[in-house]
Amino acid sequence: MDDIQFLDSFEKTLQDGLLRLCKGFGHLDGGLLESPDLEQVWDSFIKDYIADAVENFNSWPDASLAWAAYLGMGVANNWDRNWERHCSDPYTSYYGSKGWDDMDEHIVFDQLGLDKSQADALSQLLLSCSQACLALIRHENIEPQTSTGFYCLARAYSVFFRIGASLELERLAYRKVIVR
Repeated sequence: MDDIQFLDSFEKTLQDGLLRLCKGFGHLDGGLLESPDLEQVWDSFIKDYIADAVENFNSWPDASLAWAAYLGMGVANNWDRNWERHCSDPYTSYYGSKGWDDMDEHIVFDQLGLDKSQADALSQLLLSCSQACLALIRHENIEPQTSTGFYCLARAYSVFFRIGASLELERLAYRKVIVR
């Protein structure tokens, strides 16, 4: 039970910290924008994403984290454009021409249609988020290559996916609104 409580606390601390960081960059002032549809897709992608990300974590820790946010952006964009058509797209449909290695560029330029300055600003935000996550992992003395380390990374990837999806929904002008 202590492990679950630790992981829950780690995830909440990370998400709250990344939301503050995003707010500092002028994004997500209203918090996460969420949809059960997006969470369902993440649930179906998480094992494949983790396999890619963990394989690349030691060489590219920032990318390992940030790519989950780019994936969230791509899924959110498809949700907005034509969910009926895209709700069953496989995880690999978000790959670039080099597979996982250029997933970010494929999503940013080919799918979202961002220009270079927008892509650079987004890259800077996600790099800052990745560095903040890695600092939290170090601060919490989470040992790499342990089960706790693995589960913390899995939780971090989920947070990054939600942050990315929220960033894209915000870019598409979705807002949190109280429905009565």
